[in-house]
Amino acid sequence: MKDLGRLHGGLLFEDLELGTKWHSAGRTITEADLVAYVNLSWFNEELFTNMYDRAGRAIAGRPVPGALVFGMAEGLIVSSIERAGLAFLNADMNMKHPTQVGDTIYVHCEVIESRAVSKPDRGLVRTENTVVRADGTPLMAYRPLRLVRRRHPLEAAGQTPLASGS
Repeated sequence: MKDLGRLHGGLLFEDLELGTKWHSAGRTITEADLVAYVNLSWFNEELFTNMYDRAGRAIAGRPVPGALVFGMAEGLIVSSIERAGLAFLNADMNMKHPTQVGDTIYVHCEVIESRAVSKPDRGLVRTENTVVRADGTPLMAYRPLRLVRRRHPLEAAGQTPLASGS
């Protein structure tokens, strides 16, 4: 198993062996993020929009929707698939703890499935992505399956392929 630490560039299929791990930069979720998300998505549930009438709510504080956390998590890891990700195919997702305005989140990724497909220029990769608060508390876990570009055979041999797409 290799731990790549914090990434600054895209990973191709061949880089994503079973057990490979990496993590994202951090991002603090702000009140402005919550307001923008609620207004953009019309996610007008009072849990997220009514700061006055909080008695009896299942979640105390200033929670943010899980869909917002998922979107931010994907944004945090996009650099790991830059120029390599071909398609997001599906994901299983579980919320572990509420996420609040003011929480700083990080995403920890581990490859749990990697397999070639019939087309030689791509492969399937599934990761276990865990969104954690700065204190290490897991907030969300999801398992995306992505179609990922493979290295050109000349790249794998240490040569540069022609720009014409050969």
